[in-house]
Amino acid sequence: MSNKSDSSYRAVMARRNEIMKKAIGLDYDQYELEGIAFDYEKMMNNAGYSVEQVREIQKETGVGQTTLIELKNLTNLSRHFASTGKGARIFIKDEACNPSGSFKARRAALSCYQAKKLGYDGVIAATSGNYGAAVASQAAIRGLSCIIVQELYDSRGLCQPEILEKGRACEAYGAEVVQLSVGPELFYKFLLLLEETGYFNASLYTPFGIAGIETLGFEVAEQVRGLTGKKPHSVLITHAGGGNVTGTARGLYKAGSSETSIIGVSVDLSGLHMASDHDFNRKSFTTGHTGFGIPFATWPDRVDVPRNAARPLRYLDRYVTVTQGEVFYMTELLAQLEGLERGPAGNTSLAAAFAIAREINRDEIVVVQETEYTGAGKHPNSQLTFARSQGIKVRRGDPVANKPGETIIIPESPDQVAVKTIDLDGLKCTYLKKAKSEKDNYVFTSLELQYLADELKVTNDWLGNNIL
Repeated sequence: MSNKSDSSYRAVMARRNEIMKKAIGLDYDQYELEGIAFDYEKMMNNAGYSVEQVREIQKETGVGQTTLIELKNLTNLSRHFASTGKGARIFIKDEACNPSGSFKARRAALSCYQAKKLGYDGVIAATSGNYGAAVASQAAIRGLSCIIVQELYDSRGLCQPEILEKGRACEAYGAEVVQLSVGPELFYKFLLLLEETGYFNASLYTPFGIAGIETLGFEVAEQVRGLTGKKPHSVLITHAGGGNVTGTARGLYKAGSSETSIIGVSVDLSGLHMASDHDFNRKSFTTGHTGFGIPFATWPDRVDVPRNAARPLRYLDRYVTVTQGEVFYMTELLAQLEGLERGPAGNTSLAAAFAIAREINRDEIVVVQETEYTGAGKHPNSQLTFARSQGIKVRRGDPVANKPGETIIIPESPDQVAVKTIDLDGLKCTYLKKAKSEKDNYVFTSLELQYLADELKVTNDWLGNNIL
């Protein structure tokens, strides 16, 4: 029997599986198969909701059915720098119209519905981002108490204006916000609060969190077909923990758009460690960057649930990065050319779309699948002012010279907005290396091999060539 009175770090971490099972209402052991394999689709199906049911649940709280907008002026500008016949039409899904101002409302809507259905008195989420505001908003509508645990400060007591803005939003919706410094304290405090309160774990990484995003992919396919009579050629998805990619792709597939190219996009923050006290405030993006995007792709089960429902390598066809300066630049272009002032983090995929559209034929459709609200702390001016205060040099120039943690280079011309392609095969090999480290003798069963082929979206021949 575990001793719940022992609140030491070691004791609480030893109880984490027991705490999680009670806080989610799912027994993850039922999905385990053999070795490293588990039944992913069974886990997703056990969420118990079809796309149609999720849409009805979200409709109850004003979530979803957001507008798909054609960015005609940005499309024309992109075509100006494209070769003859290139320059696909760019559309954007305006997720800022959700109650809390981002697509995260879709995830929170289903999690809060599930918590209410199961009889929990409240919900808890560990996040410094838009998800906290989404959970707080949906909890308020459902009459649930809410606690948001934020990783906020470095050892100097400094915090980024973007995170402060998100904390303010959580409090505005009536949530209690627990603010912590950078480091392992976050997960420990999160577990302790779950155990003390008996609240529902509104994790980003449960099947409920992913099923909530499937409606976004479904709507994209549905609306593009309705407006153009075509399927989208490519959908660009900001990639951090993998839920956005996973849920959107699954929704597209369910809507009959399995041929659509799934492109993940992250801000390049290579060289900065996300848990480093020194590096924490030397970045201007708290999500949608490589500090999360790469480790979560190469080993998803590094989260607050036994098995992560976000599995990006199952769905990604391409993975690219852009720089911080390019995203800030596109944020200004979106406002000044299209009359849409939206938060920079949601424009990560827009920066990539502007470049990638130049590779694709004019009669094709590319979709940026989200926007986010903006506010005082999220605005580029606030973020760039804070960056300068941390010794980051902000200047105009060619983003190719960008150095994360040292410079933020704002493009001088639209044609300087470009993407850098990440080697997906390399990420898959990194995953395999980790999978082999989980086995004593590196020999996988046929069931495990099939699991890996599905997990990495590869053929058996590819596995055979890369598994040694």
